[in-house]
Amino acid sequence: MYLPKHFEINDQEELLAFVKAFPFATLVSNGDDGLNAEHIPMLVHADAENRVVLQAHIAKANKLWQSLANQADVLVIFQGENAYITPNWYPSKKVDGKAVPTWNYRAVHIKGTINFIHEAEWKLLLLEKLTNIHEQKQPAPWSISDAPQDYIEQRLAGIVGVEITVTDIQGKFKLSQNQSVENKNGVWDGLAQTQHPMMAVMQKISD
Repeated sequence: MYLPKHFEINDQEELLAFVKAFPFATLVSNGDDGLNAEHIPMLVHADAENRVVLQAHIAKANKLWQSLANQADVLVIFQGENAYITPNWYPSKKVDGKAVPTWNYRAVHIKGTINFIHEAEWKLLLLEKLTNIHEQKQPAPWSISDAPQDYIEQRLAGIVGVEITVTDIQGKFKLSQNQSVENKNGVWDGLAQTQHPMMAVMQKISD
């Protein structure tokens, strides 16, 4: 990922918080079948030794676990809000016309080594964690115990666990940091006109 210094995020705690906020990831690999991309929700966990792992699951019918060896290198991409930025939002454009369109966005790239897990207990624990996280805002949260045990066991047999040991994390938050205060505020005002989600990420700078 091209990473100019003014867009680079190095704080691991901030990067992991971003991953938790935007857990739906793109898992990119290069196995026996060539390049492949899977789109799956992931959990991130940092243990007492500061080892970071990503956990997820795929369908057993998915050939990824057969075409990709354990300990293979993978790339996982997490993306947040993004927005087209028109030059018309820059006050400087009215002065000298020296402005071009761009795109603001936030993304985290994680590199690591992958392992596929088949133990039912591990997979059940993963599903419980995923369920608890994503059901917590529901008025009546669903839990695995709501379904018949034999049905859950059948579903467990149809998935393969995924665990990725993280070796590198890169974060790029492109939020007009390379623009003047006036232009940054112009971008914020432009996004505010349509109540774009990116507006909440950027902060209007007081005069």
